Amino acid sequence: MMRTAAIDCGTNSIRLLIADIEDGVLSDVVRLMRVVRLGEGVDATGRLSEAALQRTFAAAEEYAGLLRDHGDPTLRFVATSATRDAENRQDFVDGIRERLGVEPEVISGDEEARLSFEGASSVLATTGDETVLVIDLGGGSTEFVAGTKEGLLAARSTDMGCVRFTERFLKSDPPGDDEIGEMRSEVDRLMDEAAAGVPLDRVTRIIGVAGSVTTVTAHALGLPAYQPELIHGAELTVEEITTASTELLHLPRDDRAALPYMHPGRVDVIGAGALIWSSILERVGTATKGRVRSAVTSEHDILDGLALSIVERDG
Repeated sequence: MMRTAAIDCGTNSIRLLIADIEDGVLSDVVRLMRVVRLGEGVDATGRLSEAALQRTFAAAEEYAGLLRDHGDPTLRFVATSATRDAENRQDFVDGIRERLGVEPEVISGDEEARLSFEGASSVLATTGDETVLVIDLGGGSTEFVAGTKEGLLAARSTDMGCVRFTERFLKSDPPGDDEIGEMRSEVDRLMDEAAAGVPLDRVTRIIGVAGSVTTVTAHALGLPAYQPELIHGAELTVEEITTASTELLHLPRDDRAALPYMHPGRVDVIGAGALIWSSILERVGTATKGRVRSAVTSEHDILDGLALSIVERDG
C-alpha cells in the first residue's frame, strides 16, 4: 500500500486528496475543498489578484498542516485554467512552494483532460465496446476527453467555465434573456472547437465531473443536503438535467443560496455552470442522433487521476 496526496488548484476551488492506494484501488483518507476563487477577474485583467492569492495561500497553509498530520505523503500539486492564463503566475508558484515545499505544476488543458479521464474512469466501470466522453466542467475551462477501456482517443480543452462565463456574461440577478443568449452563442462556438478535435458522434456514454455537474445532479435529485454517496454514479436523463439546469439558471441568488445542497462558493456561478452542462449534453445528443440520452455524475476526477499518477511514477 502507498499513501499519496494530490492538490488541484482551479479557477474556483483548491482541493486536497490524501489517499491510500493498493493494487490500483484508491481509498480516501482526506478529501477536502475550499472555494478561494483564484481566478476572480483573470478573464478581464489577465492577472491573479492579491486578494485571491492570499485566500489561496491560506488554504495551502491549512492543507500543509493536514499533510503533516498524515505522515507527509508524496504530493503532486497541479494548477489549471486561471493560473495558465495569468501573467503573474510566478507569484502563485513562489507562494505555494514556500507553504507546501513542492513546485506546483501549471498543467496544460490536454494534461488536465487526461488526468480527469483517468480519475473518473478508475471508479466507474466501462465495457470494451463503450466510447466514454468525460466532461470536466471547471471554473475557467471545460475539458472534453473521449476514450475506451483501452485508453484515450482524443482530448480538447476549451476556455469556458462557470467563473469565466459568469463574469463575462451573466451580470444580472437572475440573468436576462440577452445575457443568456450571448452566452449560449459563445458556448456553441466553443463546442464547435471541441467537436473538431473530439469524435462526439462516436460517444456512447457521458460522465460529468466537478462542482457544477454535481450540484446540478443534487438539484435534479432533490436532495435534502449535499450527499456525495447519492450523487456519485447517479445517471440522469438529458431532459432531467436540462430541467434542473434551467431552474438553477433562472433562480434569484437568494433562492439559490437557500438550497440545502448549494455550497456558498458556488451560489453565484452555478447558473453559468448549469447552462454549459445542459448545452454540452444537447450538443452530444444531436451529434449521436439521439443515441446518448443520459449522463452519469462522478465525484471522482482529476484528484484521483493525480493520486494514481504518483503510484505509476514512483510505485
